Amino acid sequence: MVAFSKLIPSARGLFVFEAAARTGSFTITAREFNVTQPSISRTIAQFEAELGMRLFDRGPTGLALTDDGRVLYAAVREGLSQVRDTILMIQDQKKASKPLVTLSLSSSFVTHWLVSRLGAFNATFPNVDLRFDLIAGVMRGMPDNVDLGTRIVGDDDTQYHRWDFSPEIILPVCSPSYLRTHGKLDHDGDGEGHVFLHLTDHHLQQWADIWGNVANRKTARGTWLEFSDYAVILQAALNGEGVAFGWLSVTSTALLKGMLVPASDRLINTGRHHRLIAPRSRPLRPVVAEIADWLRSQMMADVHALQPLLQSAATHN
Repeated sequence: MVAFSKLIPSARGLFVFEAAARTGSFTITAREFNVTQPSISRTIAQFEAELGMRLFDRGPTGLALTDDGRVLYAAVREGLSQVRDTILMIQDQKKASKPLVTLSLSSSFVTHWLVSRLGAFNATFPNVDLRFDLIAGVMRGMPDNVDLGTRIVGDDDTQYHRWDFSPEIILPVCSPSYLRTHGKLDHDGDGEGHVFLHLTDHHLQQWADIWGNVANRKTARGTWLEFSDYAVILQAALNGEGVAFGWLSVTSTALLKGMLVPASDRLINTGRHHRLIAPRSRPLRPVVAEIADWLRSQMMADVHALQPLLQSAATHN
């Protein structure tokens, strides 16, 4: 990997570029840095020379980013925002009288599983504050400034400390009222009369691969509603609006309470595991490991209680 200092010899040039791109004005940028406008212009010219690319078009109507400038600004803005947020988080942790633990979780998991357990968590960890970094769609990489998260990672992944959390079991779920009105899914049928609640991040073919002909949009006759937030999909299912993919790690509480029920007798066990993970790039604080153990014990109790339901379903791998 090329050293950052070789690509950008002057960090000041990067900061000045960010301000000029953000404000669209060398004059406003000069006021921000408490220097003259010609000084900013020279800094930008030097920065462009160092990078070997033109970042701004200067014209009588003002300042405009070039195509290269727009691409670079998008990356700089995202990177510096993360640096700023991390610094503020660290400062807040040092000011706080209690340890702050940052969790990277799906909004659906927090809404439909963890929220109902926050009272029990606070009773177990009265001296811990939590910060939630929530993700609405598919869970991908985890930032290094997070203490603990849930992801599916392999056994050979060396980036994280890992705790097995829940098997990846998927079943179609709906509300009891929806099931009474629409009946169970016939996976070989055409889906007529059913409503399918779809997450934008999921490829539509995944429905057909797992649930069969009933979810093939090319031939089936069901109605589809698409959302970008899985938490909203589950809320719609709870409200009786349709059938959703139900990951056990998120829906276990609703299934145990009877608020959601299987929409068919089919269950998919992928053989993978959702895991609690903590980045090895930062020291693992004892309290983080204790929280991971507590979360794991809560989920294990749910999985154990759901065994009769899981064993009654036809399992597909």
